[in-house]
Amino acid sequence: MNLKGKAILITGGGSGIGLEAAKQFLQIGAKVIITGRNQDKLAAAKIAYPTLTTIQSDAGNEADAYTLFEKVSELGGIDILYNNAGVGVPPKNLGIASDDHFKGAEYELQVNYLGVIRLNNLFIEMLKSRKESAIINTTSILSIVPSLVEATYSASKSALAFYTKSLRGHLEILGSNVKVFELLPPLVDTDMVADRADKKISPDQLVKGLIKGLEKNQYTIRVGDSKLIYVFNRFFPKLTFGLINPRKINSTLR
Repeated sequence: MNLKGKAILITGGGSGIGLEAAKQFLQIGAKVIITGRNQDKLAAAKIAYPTLTTIQSDAGNEADAYTLFEKVSELGGIDILYNNAGVGVPPKNLGIASDDHFKGAEYELQVNYLGVIRLNNLFIEMLKSRKESAIINTTSILSIVPSLVEATYSASKSALAFYTKSLRGHLEILGSNVKVFELLPPLVDTDMVADRADKKISPDQLVKGLIKGLEKNQYTIRVGDSKLIYVFNRFFPKLTFGLINPRKINSTLR
Protein backbone atom coordinates (compact mmCIF):
# COMPACT_ATOMS: atom_id res chain seq x y z
CA MET A 1 0.00 0.00 0.00
CA ASN A 2 1.31 3.42 -0.93
CA LEU A 3 1.04 5.78 2.05
CA LYS A 4 2.43 8.94 0.46
CA GLY A 5 -0.30 11.50 -0.11
CA LYS A 6 -2.90 9.52 1.81
CA ALA A 7 -5.21 11.31 4.27
CA ILE A 8 -5.07 9.40 7.55
CA LEU A 9 -7.25 9.79 10.65
CA ILE A 10 -5.64 8.51 13.87
CA THR A 11 -7.77 8.21 16.99
CA GLY A 12 -5.98 8.67 20.28
CA GLY A 13 -3.25 10.59 18.51
CA GLY A 14 -2.37 13.14 21.18
CA SER A 15 0.40 11.07 22.77
CA GLY A 16 2.11 7.68 22.83
CA ILE A 17 1.68 5.35 19.86
CA GLY A 18 -0.81 7.61 18.08
CA LEU A 19 1.47 10.64 18.15
CA GLU A 20 4.47 8.59 17.03
CA ALA A 21 2.37 7.22 14.16
CA ALA A 22 1.36 10.74 13.19
CA LYS A 23 5.01 11.80 13.11
CA GLN A 24 6.11 8.88 10.95
CA PHE A 25 3.16 9.16 8.56
CA LEU A 26 3.92 12.86 8.10
CA GLN A 27 7.54 12.00 7.32
CA ILE A 28 6.33 9.67 4.56
CA GLY A 29 4.26 12.47 3.04
CA ALA A 30 0.79 11.63 4.33
CA LYS A 31 -1.80 14.13 5.49
CA VAL A 32 -2.66 13.38 9.11
CA ILE A 33 -5.62 14.17 11.35
CA ILE A 34 -5.40 13.17 15.00
CA THR A 35 -8.09 13.01 17.66
CA GLY A 36 -8.03 12.77 21.43
CA ARG A 37 -9.96 13.71 24.55
CA ASN A 38 -7.24 15.97 25.97
CA GLN A 39 -7.13 19.34 24.21
CA ASP A 40 -3.83 20.28 25.87
CA LYS A 41 -2.14 17.22 24.37
CA LEU A 42 -3.61 18.00 20.97
CA ALA A 43 -2.37 21.58 21.19
CA ALA A 44 1.12 20.38 22.12
CA ALA A 45 1.10 17.95 19.20
CA LYS A 46 0.12 20.77 16.84
CA ILE A 47 3.03 22.87 18.06
CA ALA A 48 5.45 19.96 17.58
CA TYR A 49 4.05 19.09 14.13
CA PRO A 50 2.36 22.18 12.61
CA THR A 51 1.02 20.35 9.55
CA LEU A 52 -1.15 18.13 11.74
CA THR A 53 -4.89 18.67 11.89
CA THR A 54 -6.29 18.10 15.38
CA ILE A 55 -9.89 17.45 16.43
CA GLN A 56 -10.93 16.94 20.03
CA SER A 57 -13.02 13.76 20.17
CA ASP A 58 -13.64 10.89 22.60
CA ALA A 59 -13.42 7.53 20.82
CA GLY A 60 -16.05 6.04 23.11
CA ASN A 61 -18.60 8.85 22.80
CA GLU A 62 -21.40 8.48 20.24
CA ALA A 63 -22.08 12.22 19.78
CA ASP A 64 -18.36 12.91 19.35
CA ALA A 65 -18.17 10.24 16.64
CA TYR A 66 -20.87 11.89 14.52
CA THR A 67 -19.30 15.32 14.99
CA LEU A 68 -15.91 13.91 14.02
CA PHE A 69 -17.34 12.42 10.84
CA GLU A 70 -18.87 15.76 9.86
CA LYS A 71 -15.63 17.66 10.48
CA VAL A 72 -13.53 15.14 8.56
CA SER A 73 -16.00 15.26 5.66
CA GLU A 74 -15.67 19.05 5.56
CA LEU A 75 -11.89 18.65 5.38
CA GLY A 76 -12.22 16.48 2.27
CA GLY A 77 -12.38 13.03 3.83
CA ILE A 78 -9.79 10.36 4.51
CA ASP A 79 -8.20 7.34 2.84
CA ILE A 80 -7.19 5.51 6.03
CA LEU A 81 -8.96 5.19 9.37
CA TYR A 82 -6.50 4.13 12.06
CA ASN A 83 -8.38 3.03 15.20
CA ASN A 84 -5.53 3.50 17.67
CA ALA A 85 -7.37 4.80 20.74
CA GLY A 86 -7.57 2.30 23.57
CA VAL A 87 -8.01 2.21 27.33
CA GLY A 88 -7.12 -0.24 30.05
CA VAL A 89 -8.50 0.03 33.56
CA PRO A 90 -5.76 -0.79 36.11
CA PRO A 91 -6.49 -4.12 37.80
CA LYS A 92 -5.60 -2.79 41.25
CA ASN A 93 -8.53 -2.68 43.65
CA LEU A 94 -10.97 -3.97 41.03
CA GLY A 95 -12.33 -7.11 42.64
CA ILE A 96 -14.09 -9.61 40.40
CA ALA A 97 -17.91 -9.18 40.63
CA SER A 98 -17.62 -5.69 42.12
CA ASP A 99 -19.45 -2.66 40.72
CA ASP A 100 -16.12 -1.03 39.85
CA HIS A 101 -15.05 -4.12 37.94
CA PHE A 102 -18.19 -3.99 35.80
CA LYS A 103 -17.83 -0.26 35.15
CA GLY A 104 -14.22 -0.76 34.13
CA ALA A 105 -15.17 -3.54 31.72
CA GLU A 106 -17.97 -1.44 30.27
CA TYR A 107 -15.58 1.47 29.69
CA GLU A 108 -12.97 -0.75 28.01
CA LEU A 109 -15.55 -2.31 25.70
CA GLN A 110 -17.01 1.07 24.79
CA VAL A 111 -13.66 2.49 23.68
CA ASN A 112 -11.72 -0.59 22.57
CA TYR A 113 -14.50 -2.39 20.73
CA LEU A 114 -17.87 -0.67 20.27
CA GLY A 115 -16.33 2.73 19.51
CA VAL A 116 -14.24 1.15 16.75
CA ILE A 117 -17.31 -0.44 15.14
CA ARG A 118 -19.17 2.88 15.33
CA LEU A 119 -16.39 4.79 13.54
CA ASN A 120 -15.91 2.07 10.94
CA ASN A 121 -19.62 2.13 10.14
CA LEU A 122 -19.62 5.92 9.86
CA PHE A 123 -16.59 6.11 7.57
CA ILE A 124 -17.00 2.95 5.47
CA GLU A 125 -18.82 4.56 2.53
CA MET A 126 -16.25 7.35 2.42
CA LEU A 127 -13.45 4.78 2.39
CA LYS A 128 -15.18 2.73 -0.32
CA SER A 129 -15.22 5.82 -2.54
CA ARG A 130 -11.43 6.09 -2.49
CA LYS A 131 -9.16 4.39 -5.04
CA GLU A 132 -7.03 2.80 -2.31
CA SER A 133 -8.18 2.88 1.30
CA ALA A 134 -7.81 1.04 4.57
CA ILE A 135 -8.98 0.50 8.13
CA ILE A 136 -6.38 -0.28 10.80
CA ASN A 137 -7.67 -1.84 14.02
CA THR A 138 -5.32 -2.12 16.99
CA THR A 139 -5.81 -5.32 18.97
CA SER A 140 -3.13 -6.68 21.31
CA ILE A 141 -0.81 -9.51 22.23
CA LEU A 142 -3.52 -10.22 24.82
CA SER A 143 -5.98 -11.07 22.06
CA ILE A 144 -3.77 -14.14 21.47
CA VAL A 145 -3.39 -15.15 25.12
CA PRO A 146 -5.42 -13.44 27.89
CA SER A 147 -3.97 -11.87 31.01
CA LEU A 148 -5.47 -12.94 34.34
CA VAL A 149 -5.04 -9.45 35.78
CA GLU A 150 -6.36 -7.72 32.65
CA ALA A 151 -9.24 -10.05 31.91
CA THR A 152 -11.75 -7.53 30.58
CA TYR A 153 -9.13 -5.63 28.59
CA SER A 154 -8.06 -8.94 27.02
CA ALA A 155 -11.70 -9.72 26.25
CA SER A 156 -12.25 -6.35 24.56
CA LYS A 157 -9.22 -6.89 22.33
CA SER A 158 -10.21 -10.49 21.54
CA ALA A 159 -13.63 -9.24 20.47
CA LEU A 160 -11.99 -6.64 18.25
CA ALA A 161 -9.68 -9.27 16.73
CA PHE A 162 -12.60 -11.52 15.71
CA TYR A 163 -14.56 -8.52 14.41
CA THR A 164 -11.56 -7.37 12.36
CA LYS A 165 -11.16 -10.74 10.66
CA SER A 166 -14.90 -10.90 9.94
CA LEU A 167 -14.96 -7.35 8.58
CA ARG A 168 -12.04 -8.12 6.27
CA GLY A 169 -13.74 -11.25 4.97
CA HIS A 170 -17.06 -9.47 4.52
CA LEU A 171 -15.50 -6.67 2.46
CA GLU A 172 -13.52 -9.15 0.37
CA ILE A 173 -16.72 -11.05 -0.49
CA LEU A 174 -18.31 -7.77 -1.58
CA GLY A 175 -15.30 -6.99 -3.76
CA SER A 176 -14.55 -3.82 -1.80
CA ASN A 177 -11.29 -1.92 -2.25
CA VAL A 178 -11.07 -1.22 1.52
CA LYS A 179 -8.18 -3.13 3.07
CA VAL A 180 -8.54 -4.15 6.72
CA PHE A 181 -5.35 -4.42 8.77
CA GLU A 182 -4.93 -5.73 12.32
CA LEU A 183 -2.01 -4.44 14.40
CA LEU A 184 -1.06 -6.62 17.37
CA PRO A 185 1.31 -4.69 19.66
CA PRO A 186 3.22 -6.28 22.51
CA LEU A 187 3.72 -4.21 25.67
CA VAL A 188 4.65 -0.72 24.45
CA ASP A 189 6.40 1.96 26.51
CA THR A 190 3.55 4.46 26.95
CA ASP A 191 1.96 6.31 29.86
CA MET A 192 -0.69 3.59 30.09
CA VAL A 193 1.89 1.08 31.41
CA ALA A 194 4.48 3.47 32.84
CA ASP A 195 4.37 1.79 36.26
CA ARG A 196 5.15 -1.69 34.90
CA ALA A 197 8.67 -3.12 34.88
CA ASP A 198 7.97 -5.69 32.16
CA LYS A 199 9.88 -5.76 28.88
CA LYS A 200 8.55 -3.06 26.54
CA ILE A 201 9.23 -1.86 23.03
CA SER A 202 9.22 1.80 22.03
CA PRO A 203 6.38 3.44 20.10
CA ASP A 204 8.97 4.14 17.39
CA GLN A 205 9.65 0.41 16.95
CA LEU A 206 5.96 -0.43 16.87
CA VAL A 207 5.06 2.19 14.27
CA LYS A 208 7.99 1.22 12.05
CA GLY A 209 6.65 -2.34 12.13
CA LEU A 210 3.16 -1.08 11.33
CA ILE A 211 4.31 0.95 8.33
CA LYS A 212 6.39 -1.93 7.00
CA GLY A 213 3.33 -4.19 7.22
CA LEU A 214 1.06 -1.66 5.53
CA GLU A 215 3.47 -1.16 2.65
CA LYS A 216 3.64 -4.93 2.12
CA ASN A 217 -0.16 -5.38 2.40
CA GLN A 218 0.42 -7.67 5.38
CA TYR A 219 -3.08 -7.71 6.83
CA THR A 220 -2.11 -9.15 10.23
CA ILE A 221 0.83 -7.20 11.61
CA ARG A 222 2.53 -8.71 14.66
CA VAL A 223 5.42 -6.73 16.13
CA GLY A 224 8.05 -7.79 18.67
CA ASP A 225 6.94 -10.39 21.22
CA SER A 226 3.53 -10.68 19.53
CA LYS A 227 5.25 -12.73 16.80
CA LEU A 228 6.80 -15.13 19.32
CA ILE A 229 3.65 -15.47 21.42
CA TYR A 230 1.59 -16.26 18.31
CA VAL A 231 3.97 -19.08 17.27
CA PHE A 232 4.44 -20.44 20.81
CA ASN A 233 0.70 -20.50 21.44
CA ARG A 234 0.08 -22.63 18.37
CA PHE A 235 2.39 -25.39 19.58
CA PHE A 236 2.73 -24.85 23.34
CA PRO A 237 -0.47 -23.16 24.60
CA LYS A 238 0.05 -24.07 28.27
CA LEU A 239 3.62 -22.76 28.24
CA THR A 240 2.53 -19.58 26.48
CA PHE A 241 -0.23 -18.96 29.00
CA GLY A 242 2.42 -19.20 31.72
CA LEU A 243 4.63 -16.70 29.95
CA ILE A 244 1.81 -14.16 29.87
CA ASN A 245 0.69 -15.05 33.40
CA PRO A 246 3.77 -15.80 35.52
CA ARG A 247 3.33 -17.11 39.07
CA LYS A 248 4.22 -13.72 40.54
CA ILE A 249 0.79 -12.40 39.59
CA ASN A 250 -0.76 -14.51 42.35
CA SER A 251 -0.02 -11.73 44.81
CA THR A 252 -1.74 -9.23 42.52
CA LEU A 253 -4.93 -11.28 42.46
CA ARG A 254 -5.22 -11.51 46.24
